[in-house]
Amino acid sequence: MQYNFSNFKIGLKKIEEFLGKEYGQLSTGRASVVVLDGVSVESYGAFQPIKNVASISIEDPKTLRVAPWDKNQIKAVEKAIMLADLGLSVATDEAGIRVIFPQLTTETRQKLVKVLKEKMEEARITVRQERERIWDEIQKLEKEGKMTEDEKFRGKDELQKFVDEVNKNLEALFEKKEREVLG
Repeated sequence: MQYNFSNFKIGLKKIEEFLGKEYGQLSTGRASVVVLDGVSVESYGAFQPIKNVASISIEDPKTLRVAPWDKNQIKAVEKAIMLADLGLSVATDEAGIRVIFPQLTTETRQKLVKVLKEKMEEARITVRQERERIWDEIQKLEKEGKMTEDEKFRGKDELQKFVDEVNKNLEALFEKKEREVLG
């Protein structure tokens, strides 16, 4: 019996997507709508993602325009962005809010690279945990007699190929974001 790696592959893809999303939410000095994805606004007694209460667009390379659909929500949206502590400047006008991305200093860039490395390591740890879980399943199948020893070792080799590939992809994501940060 050949081990079915389809769920494992899906899990690895989710890990890659998660890291990509995490990297997208980090400010690199360029305006990016994704940076505000984690911001929740108190709106009519409930917390809503900012994209549910306002339109967000890129005004210029360093500025986002946040235009709440209900102009009475401008203060609440401004407060939510400030509380999110994203290191962004906020300016309010009658049309909405400007979110300004500050120029990154050398020190800030180095700190950001450190955060990028930490997030990549978290993703790698998750990959290792998944690999261990699948390897345990394969060994269990062999002990139960549902898989031969040869199939077990073929499964182990195939498992390692998937892990190597996803680690290579995670490294590529890191290097791309690092180049973007160090500019």
